[in-house]
Amino acid sequence: MVSKIGYLSSQDIFRDLSEAEMDEIGRLTTMTTCQTGKVFYQPEDRSEVLFLLKQGRVQLYRLSASGKKIVTYTIEAGSFFGEMAIIGQGMHRAFAEAIEDCVLCVMSRADVERYLLKNPKVVMHLAEALGKRLLEAERQLEELAFKNVPARLAGLLLRLSAQNSGSPMIEGHTHQDMAEAIGAYRETVTQTLNDFKRQGLIEIERKAITILDCERLQRIADQ
Repeated sequence: MVSKIGYLSSQDIFRDLSEAEMDEIGRLTTMTTCQTGKVFYQPEDRSEVLFLLKQGRVQLYRLSASGKKIVTYTIEAGSFFGEMAIIGQGMHRAFAEAIEDCVLCVMSRADVERYLLKNPKVVMHLAEALGKRLLEAERQLEELAFKNVPARLAGLLLRLSAQNSGSPMIEGHTHQDMAEAIGAYRETVTQTLNDFKRQGLIEIERKAITILDCERLQRIADQ
């Protein structure tokens, strides 16, 4: 229980809660593990739980009628998912799939609803987190509508670097992952990365990409 409470208290939506309130959260949640490839839910599934991700990554994505995949959001450790159906939407609109082995805390829909009703602080923090996701969705929609593949890919590389504390080295993302994140074909992403390499913007290694010129990449991303 100690390790679970310690993790839950680090969740941004539970900040400012007292020790007693955190103990209650601990009693209401169950810790579980899953392997890469686990699909937590898909479109039209009714939600029963809120997932609090302790370790690993989870991808939210949609599929077109032809089967093309576009990633709408990647849940990193320390965040949550499954909230939309719980807070009033009724059903999910996307797939949620583990892209790494995961450790999660799970909270039932009934417990979430009861807890939110008596803890307005958590409601406010949840709203803040959802607001950030909405801004990210709007950014993604704008890029798909107005930017070409090089601009979208340059922006993605810079964001991945920022998510890794500003490290110029990007690891753990395949060309297919990047293609799905920016709504492009894998072959187009590979060709664009090779173009960036020829221009001296990046270095491509076997399992990593290193950014060599952030300023020029930023200019491309802003086009």
